[in-house]
Amino acid sequence: MQRKHDRKPSKNRDQFTEQEKKSRTNHSKRSVGKYEVWSWTAATKQFLCPVWQKVKEKLMLSMSFLIVVFCYCRRLYCFLAQLVKRWSNYLQRKLRRNLSVLTEVDLLGYSAREWKGETKQAKHMREAYEALFWSCHIKYLRQVRKDNYCVLRAVLFQIFSQGISFPSWMKERDILKLPEKLLYSQGCNWIQQYSFGPERYTGPNAFGKLRKCMEALKANWAEISATKDREERGNMCNTLFSDESKEHKLYEAVKFMMLHEVVEAYERIKNRGEPVHNLFSVLLARDSSSDPLSFMMNHLNSIGDSLCLDQVELFLLGYLLEVKIRVYRLHRFNTEEFQVNYPDECRREWNEISLLTEDDHYYHIPLYRT
Repeated sequence: MQRKHDRKPSKNRDQFTEQEKKSRTNHSKRSVGKYEVWSWTAATKQFLCPVWQKVKEKLMLSMSFLIVVFCYCRRLYCFLAQLVKRWSNYLQRKLRRNLSVLTEVDLLGYSAREWKGETKQAKHMREAYEALFWSCHIKYLRQVRKDNYCVLRAVLFQIFSQGISFPSWMKERDILKLPEKLLYSQGCNWIQQYSFGPERYTGPNAFGKLRKCMEALKANWAEISATKDREERGNMCNTLFSDESKEHKLYEAVKFMMLHEVVEAYERIKNRGEPVHNLFSVLLARDSSSDPLSFMMNHLNSIGDSLCLDQVELFLLGYLLEVKIRVYRLHRFNTEEFQVNYPDECRREWNEISLLTEDDHYYHIPLYRT
C-alpha cells in the first residue's frame, strides 16, 4: 500500500518538470525574440541617427541659405523697383517739360484750377470759360508752352496736326531761295543783322542759318501734310514739337517769310505804286516799322526772345499762311473784341484754326466738340 502511494507523486513531479521545461523553453524563445527585435531596432537607430544628423545639418544649411537668398532678392527687387520708378518719373517730367504742346484737358476743369477764388477777375474768367463751353462748343484745351514763340507754336501746331497743305504762293515758289533772293537780287545786305530769337546771332553766317530754317520748315510741313492717318500725324507733331532746336527753326522760318512779305509789299508801294493789302499799310505806318529794316530790328528780331506777336503781326501771319486765325480773348469777354479773326477778310477756301488767350500774350489751343 505504501509503494502505490509513493508512485503517484513521482508521476506528478515528472509532469510538473515537463511543463516547467516547456515554460522555460517558451520563455527563452520569447526572450530571444525580444532580444532580436531590440537588436534590430537598436541597429536601425544607430544607423539612422548619424544619417539624420547629417541630413538635418544640410537641411538647416539649405534653409538658412534660402532665407538669405530670399531676403537678398527681396531687397534687390525693392531697390530695382524704386530705381525704375524714379527713372520713370524722371523721364515723364523730362518729356512733359520738353513737350511744348501738352495733351488735351477738360476746359472747365482747367478754368476751375487756374481761376480760384472770388475776385472780380477770377469770376470774369470763369464766366468766359463757361461761355466757351456752352455757346462755342469748346470742351477741351491744349496748353501751349508760355514763351515768346507761343503764338507761332500754337498756329503751326494746328496747321500740321490738321494736315493743312502749303499756302498757294508757297506751291508756286521755292521758299529755299528766299534768303538768296533778298540778299542778292534785292540787295538787302542788312539781313545779316537778323536775330534768331533767344539765340541772338548776327553776321555773314545768318544767310546759311536762314536757309537751314527754311529747309526744316519745308521738309517737315511736306512730310506731315502728306500723312493721311490722323493719329500718325498727331504722333509726328508731338515728336516734332518736343524737340526745341527743331521747332525753333520752324518759327524762325515763318518770321523770315513774314519779313519777305513786308519787303515785297514795301517795294511795290515804293517803286510801282501797286495796291497792297491794307494790313501792310497799317504795319508800315507805325514809327517802329516804317520800312522792312526797322520792322526786322524793332519787331521780328525780338520775337521769341523778349516779345511776342502783336495784333498787326497776327494779321500778317494769317495772311502769309493763308489761314483764318480765330482768337477768343477771354479778358475781353462781353465785348465786341471777345472773338476776333486774323485777318478779318479772307478767302473762302482758307482753313480755320483757333486760339485762346487770357491776356493777348500767351495762347492756348481750344478744341471743339459738338
